[in-house]
Amino acid sequence: MSEGGTLWLVATPIGNLGDLPQRAVDVLGRVSLVCCEDTRRTGRLLQHAGVRAERLAVANEHTEHHRIADVLDELGAGNDVAVVSDAGTPGVSDPGARLVRAALDAGYAVSAVPGPAAVITALVVSGLPTDRFVYEGFLPRRGGERAARLDEIARETRTIVLYEAPHRIERTLDDLRRVCGDDRSVAICRELTKLYEEVVRGTLGTVAIGDPRGEYVIVVGGHRSGSAEPGDDEIRAALRVHLGAGATKRDAVASVATELGVPKKQVYALAIAE
Repeated sequence: MSEGGTLWLVATPIGNLGDLPQRAVDVLGRVSLVCCEDTRRTGRLLQHAGVRAERLAVANEHTEHHRIADVLDELGAGNDVAVVSDAGTPGVSDPGARLVRAALDAGYAVSAVPGPAAVITALVVSGLPTDRFVYEGFLPRRGGERAARLDEIARETRTIVLYEAPHRIERTLDDLRRVCGDDRSVAICRELTKLYEEVVRGTLGTVAIGDPRGEYVIVVGGHRSGSAEPGDDEIRAALRVHLGAGATKRDAVASVATELGVPKKQVYALAIAE
């Protein structure tokens, strides 16, 4: 690693400004350059945190590659640079990855200030298994690439996390129902950490989201092959989905027993323990 500054990836709140960590405030206050998607939005965040940034520069999906030379100049002069996205952790479905690669290739240090990430927040509140999961980000919008990705999701045995915009959420849910089936467990998360946060749990065939608004995270249960016996953790997760959707314990037990093909007695025992 050559001498020079450090490129910092700084996580920012996904909704609630109280989630900005103190370490992020410290780093943003001492770097010579903050690369961001929107200078106005980041400017408001910095103002809230009481930080006066030395310099802000746009590095969004269209301009990130143009910012590389500027960032390398700062690092080469021994200055630290921060990268933030509008919300969450930069580099996860947001700009940042190209700057990281360029800094590493040039021999500079790269570090991160961990913090909010919608993918993890949605996963842990979904009620679905968290021991193994796959993050798919935004699906391709059309054509064969979208069809191929949906086919992979239908066969995926791990829990799947997707992002979606409000104007495409209905189409994506329809596509997921078509390839995964109505009985696949799902949690649909909207406006996470914000005032009107909402998590709808159930199955693809039963969930209803109302009028689409806000950004969505979709958490889909993994495909269960016919030869694999569901474990207690999978049964508990399925119970939590149905109970969270408002089902009685009796109805939840019956539904889970049918969905997973296990005896009601086994499901009932786990429901009592829960």
